Amino acid sequence: MNKTAIWGLAVILAAVLGAAPAAAHLSQTSTEAGIQPVSWDAWLAAKAKAEKHDAEGNLVVALQYYLEYIRQAKGLSNPVREAWGLNNAAYMIIKMHRTDPTVDLEPARKLLEDGLAIPEASEDCRKIMAMNLEHVRSRLERAR
Repeated sequence: MNKTAIWGLAVILAAVLGAAPAAAHLSQTSTEAGIQPVSWDAWLAAKAKAEKHDAEGNLVVALQYYLEYIRQAKGLSNPVREAWGLNNAAYMIIKMHRTDPTVDLEPARKLLEDGLAIPEASEDCRKIMAMNLEHVRSRLERAR
């Protein structure tokens, strides 16, 4: 993965984690700027596209759709789905790191920590996020 793609993903990640729409409706300006309005249909579409691209091995594209999945879940005030989205996005970064060890795992760490901080996350999700976070932390420690 080239440095430009990594920086682009970092910008997208910062946008998703930093600011979610407060309501399910975005302003006209946001829609004109190409930002999808929040809806269950948009959440389902992001989920389906993320899973499709993950299955095809298009991990960068899958990550982008998982970030949209997270944005949609936040906008829909659905913390359970938001937590799963954070885990899935982190897992895409982990998978990228497995194929290219130069991929930075810090964004995955942040996603997983944010997911574990969601009180409504299911126990299954918490267990998986904790395992993924343990893996990420061990790899980050080795890199130091």
